[in-house]
This record gives sequence, C-alpha cells and structure tokens, in this order.
Amino acid sequence: MADWIEKGEKAPAFTLTADDGSKVRLSEFLGTPIVVYFYPKDDTPGCTRQACAFRDQQKNFEKLGAVVLGVSPDDIASHEKFRDKFQLNFPLLADPGHKIAEKYGAWREKNLYGNVSMGIQRSTFVIDKAGSVAKMWKLQVDGHDDHVLQALSDLP
Repeated sequence: MADWIEKGEKAPAFTLTADDGSKVRLSEFLGTPIVVYFYPKDDTPGCTRQACAFRDQQKNFEKLGAVVLGVSPDDIASHEKFRDKFQLNFPLLADPGHKIAEKYGAWREKNLYGNVSMGIQRSTFVIDKAGSVAKMWKLQVDGHDDHVLQALSDLP
C-alpha cells in the first residue's frame, strides 16, 4: 500500500487501456489540465452517481480545457457496458492489477462492517498543465463534480 500522491508532486505516468480498446497515456495530455478519478466498481450506486455527475458536467470541463479520466480495476468489457448504459462521455481506463491505483495511493485497506480487504478508495486528482498534482480528494460522491470544476478554475 503506497502513500497518497500529494499536492505539488509529479503525477505518476501511466498507459492504460480505455473502454474503446485504445491505449491512453497520461503524457499525451501534457499541457492540458487532467482529472483522474479512481472508483471502486462499474455500475454500483456511488460509482454510477459519480460518473454521471462528471458526464453531466462535461461541457464545463471542456470549457476549462480539461480532460476527465475514470480508472477502476474493472476490465474493458465491464467499462464498455457501464459507458454504454449511462452514455458516459469520457474514457474509462482499466487497471485490473491496480498498479496505477497503487502508484497514486488509491489502493488501500478498507474496513466494511468489520471485514478488512484491499480495494480502491474513491479519490480524485487534478493534474495541472505541467503534470503535477494541483488538488487531491479522498471523497464522498455528491457535489464532488462542482469542487473539481472549482479547482480547475483556480489553476493558473
């Protein structure tokens, strides 16, 4: 279990497969603000609300020149179904071995009703144009999209 990536640190590089089968490299977005959010599982209540909130705000993210990338351990087939079911308009990236989640610190020990397991801690990272973490949240779902948009607006 890695430590969380903190504000001011360089965002760990990655190349992951997206829901459409393409390879997505963090480095291809250098010069653009990026929102990378880690979520536990496709098509579950909290993850669906979060993804749909980002979907509904997509025009506002575009106005700020930002790219949204969702990351979970689910496979491409699961991401494709989730994307299509909710008409998601940003890439969902597969991290089945949770290696990228570990680099960001999002793969954590979780305790649910006394059952301890490892899994994704819902978290979001705003990465600035230079590739450094500008803001990070370990979060609840509702209203989070507005906080992310505000953080993007505050970027230099």
